[in-house]
Amino acid sequence: MVICMARPVQTRKIDFVPRATFFKPAGIPRLELEEVALTLDELEAVRLADLNGLYQEMAAPKMDISRSAFARILESARRKIADALIHGKSLRLEGGPVQAGPARAGICPRDCPCRHRNEKSP
Repeated sequence: MVICMARPVQTRKIDFVPRATFFKPAGIPRLELEEVALTLDELEAVRLADLNGLYQEMAAPKMDISRSAFARILESARRKIADALIHGKSLRLEGGPVQAGPARAGICPRDCPCRHRNEKSP
């Protein structure tokens, strides 16, 4: 009997962490909505490809992943976003196997994918 173990997920670099992490259709109470979870690496892939207009070959190295991995992440993200929009579900942005890049330096002193601000006290 052969036991196959899955490869560990490679950490993906991101240069953007959103301030808002939850989106929902207007006029519907949050408790009545189904929720779709979008990971931060999926959001980064959408940002690079759709917002910044980068081709997958150019965007993948920015996340330190292969082009095929980028394509899978982007496809998953687009499917989740379409599901939330078409079916009126809420969209939650959360974690994932990510490492913050240099554009995010100084945001969180604990180096985690949270949104804590590293503000100096007066």
